Amino acid sequence: MTASLTHPTSRTYEDEFAQIARDLGGDVASRDEAGAWLAAGPANYHGAEPSWDMVPKIFDRAATAQLAHAAETMGRIMEKATRRFRDDAAYRARYRFPARLEQLACAPAGYPCQVPCARVDLFYNEDTGDFRFCEINTDGTSGFLATEAVTSAIMRTETFRTFARRHPSAHPARLFDAWIDALLATWEAWEPPAGARKPQSPVIAVVDYAESVSRAEVDEFCRRFADRGIEARFADVRSLRIVRKGARTRLADDAGPIDCVWKRAVTGELFEKPCPGADALASALEGNLACLVGSHRTWVTATKTFFALLWDDTIDSCLSAVEEAFVRAHVPETHFLYPDTDVTAFADRERWIVKPAAGYNSVGVVAGLDVSADEWRCALETVARKGGIVQAYAPQYDTCTIPNGADLPRFDEDPLAFPPAHNMEGLFLFNGKFCGTFNRCGFGNVIGEFQGRLNQGALYLDE
Repeated sequence: MTASLTHPTSRTYEDEFAQIARDLGGDVASRDEAGAWLAAGPANYHGAEPSWDMVPKIFDRAATAQLAHAAETMGRIMEKATRRFRDDAAYRARYRFPARLEQLACAPAGYPCQVPCARVDLFYNEDTGDFRFCEINTDGTSGFLATEAVTSAIMRTETFRTFARRHPSAHPARLFDAWIDALLATWEAWEPPAGARKPQSPVIAVVDYAESVSRAEVDEFCRRFADRGIEARFADVRSLRIVRKGARTRLADDAGPIDCVWKRAVTGELFEKPCPGADALASALEGNLACLVGSHRTWVTATKTFFALLWDDTIDSCLSAVEEAFVRAHVPETHFLYPDTDVTAFADRERWIVKPAAGYNSVGVVAGLDVSADEWRCALETVARKGGIVQAYAPQYDTCTIPNGADLPRFDEDPLAFPPAHNMEGLFLFNGKFCGTFNRCGFGNVIGEFQGRLNQGALYLDE
């Protein structure tokens, strides 16, 4: 799908928003107020104002439909690939998973949707409507709180108020509520063990490693579950255990038995940090002792090697001709890197980016554009030793930004300096349905949490 050149694009609206800020001299006063509000809220980073862009991403109906098409088509491909992994031993072997991980990825989850929660990241050209996928996140999907907080901060500015008078339908997405609805729908679809009573209102544990999760985001989810009369709490993976309660075996943490797990822990991290709690979580999956929303099977499409398999002919037989064409058009050329790979084939570093198979938060990701020839060769060899991919560097789309944050130059030095930055859209998929975006941008060739990115808000128009 591409945008009609006769119709306004996201870029049109964003340029209008930036021009309003220019007409207000950079809107310095309300930017300061919005930044102070953001720094005082739950999305701050160790008490400091997060780095953020005052120009939001703005999607009208046409752009929203394009993003929904991209996300939901990839979602259907992910569902097919996950079922293929379960049913086809030859296909499973291409992943080179450890035996235990392969076993858990094949275990039934007790509900029909293979990947209840995902965020598919892409580079979206706002002028043409074209896009290239970057990566897929499943269990560790985040960005809910950052998106909501930055959008709320933007909506406190005079620039937004002026824009909203021109476009009164401008509104944010309801990401928290949309995911809670989808999680509860997954719980409703879950089939408990024979003879087990399924409570109408489950006790929910959001499970992750304490050092890896955004506790502010989890706490906000727990608060919103409580608003619906549902008990939800955070549980560190290490606190989990299997207990006997009467005649029934249960999964529990220090606070007691758990009916439903939102598995925020990235499966790759569970295998990097083995512990009795991780074993208990695996036992709960295999014994169907609790509803695991986001089971180990979601790693099939979250691992970076999934894109290499999409480019490999082993997946062709489970995709339609339309889906195969979609992959070729929108998934960058991707190849496996293993210890026996001849990495000299990828010596043209400006064409490629390298990613470890089990990576997350852009850790270990190296763009050839950012390093010397020797550093590039080292990056290729390092990832090949552990397993990963090399991927064609996707063209990125730049828009002007109005940067704010503790680690950025003060905007009052030049309130009209709106530097361009590379954009990345993350498309949330809840039970296969597109529900909104997590947006960020950066000034380097890798956009990640530890690469100096700016978080962006998102507005949607009924136009």
